[in-house]
Amino acid sequence: MTVRLNDLPTEVLFQILLWAPPASIPAFQQVCRKFNDLSQPLLWRHHCRTHFKYWSPKHDITGKLRQDIASVDWKRVFRERHLADIEIDHELEGILTSQICRLDRSEKIVAYGYDAKDTLFRHLDVSDDAEDVLARRSAAVHEWVKLKDGQAVSLERALAAFDQFVLHDQEGDLDENNFIGLALGSKGHAALPLISVGIFCSVGRRLGLIAEPCGFPFHVYAIVKAYEGQTLDGRSLNEDSPPEMMYMDPFRSEVEVPRRSLEAQLRTMGVPSVGHHMLLGVSSTAQMVRRTAQNIIRSIQTSRNVHDLNVSNEILYPESEGALYGALWALLLLPEEDEALFQRARYLPYILDHLEKQYAFDIALVTTYVLPLFNDSPHLEQLRDALRVMRAGDSMPKQVKPRTRDVLKSVQFKVGQVFRHKRYNYRGVITGWDVECAAGETWMSQMGVDRLSRGRHQSFYHVLYVSYPSAHFPTCELIVDSVEDKSVRYVAEENIVDVGIDAGVKLMSLAGRHFKRWDRDSRTFVSNIKDEYPND
Repeated sequence: MTVRLNDLPTEVLFQILLWAPPASIPAFQQVCRKFNDLSQPLLWRHHCRTHFKYWSPKHDITGKLRQDIASVDWKRVFRERHLADIEIDHELEGILTSQICRLDRSEKIVAYGYDAKDTLFRHLDVSDDAEDVLARRSAAVHEWVKLKDGQAVSLERALAAFDQFVLHDQEGDLDENNFIGLALGSKGHAALPLISVGIFCSVGRRLGLIAEPCGFPFHVYAIVKAYEGQTLDGRSLNEDSPPEMMYMDPFRSEVEVPRRSLEAQLRTMGVPSVGHHMLLGVSSTAQMVRRTAQNIIRSIQTSRNVHDLNVSNEILYPESEGALYGALWALLLLPEEDEALFQRARYLPYILDHLEKQYAFDIALVTTYVLPLFNDSPHLEQLRDALRVMRAGDSMPKQVKPRTRDVLKSVQFKVGQVFRHKRYNYRGVITGWDVECAAGETWMSQMGVDRLSRGRHQSFYHVLYVSYPSAHFPTCELIVDSVEDKSVRYVAEENIVDVGIDAGVKLMSLAGRHFKRWDRDSRTFVSNIKDEYPND
């Protein structure tokens, strides 16, 4: 007996469409009229919920899900997200296949906000530790911008923004206790007092408590307040009685900290009584974000000052660069109340340095959020010039360098190969090559190129070089004066040895601008610059 689609119960037909790819549903509906009679809003709401996990706030997806099903055009909602996915896929493909206009393409992706995150995750190669950095950093900066503009941002969300600048699945030379996400996810749940208070206040509010941070000097406490007209025990409060509150120290204990004990500590520090009220009051979320940023910078300074530079090349990790970058963003966007614009400008060289060397795709964030801060400042033109130079370099076509027969005779190594420098022992990855030294005479003279055994008429390679920062970090208040040296160097072929060694964590995390992924079988990076080196 042959069963036709028209003979199937409506419930069965509905299940067929639930499992069918959304793009195929219109074709199904043309095949069988009964498919058109099914509940379209219910079907498309299901696909919106199952195909997309992250939604930009502009969709108000939570509000739509609370509404009556028939009151929302769920097919239109799905179509908008689906078209956004197609556009993001197109821009990502452009970034991967060409070095031209990558910044413009990244800006288009960033403009989609959280709508881009599902698409980026689908492109995520988990085995090679790739990261959805565009969506993460954009979302983090947006939270701090909302805070800057006076919008309500919960303490835990503002602190969690720092986590978006670091890799959660790798160890590093940063102090993980500064990050609320890392503290919650770690086995021992270790955290600094500020993070412990952030977690305490977040949980407390969910349980119905009025819990807020208190930025005490050298420590952070939690303040638990009674509801208006009530005691902390929930009883009625006499009209002439002051509001009740208590201090807690979730970092150290489970018991209340008497206010008189805190006042005694302040007197020991030499703080006059008139200043006690301010130091024992509630701290704003912005103050806690600034304090976290300052803690992160200090921990990086301390960590790098104590490193023994003679030990393994894997002691320093690039997560600290992301942490430092995030801290600088926080300090720039959320200044102290009395911090003048020229004081905030001291962060600009460091943010621009990170932008140029490692975070070029964040140019849209700088354009959107940093430029307006300096509209009437002499720094504005300097900022614009720096961004113009980056965009100009990004839009210039690259010279194509195919591996001709003559090139094959001269150029031994390929883009993507990892090596050790024969003389300086650092680890690097090849990002480009010249048949012979293409540097100017002055540079060759300074570097002693003609004193090399093979001189200038040997192949030279552009390499991404990862080494140690200086053991000494001169500081200007909270600024770190230097970052890891990861600039591109120019290396003679005779100094390239041990080709095929492991890339290591640092190169793996820094190489994304030039490469798609790490190939474990060939022990090379897969080139992301085929438009310039098509045969490598």
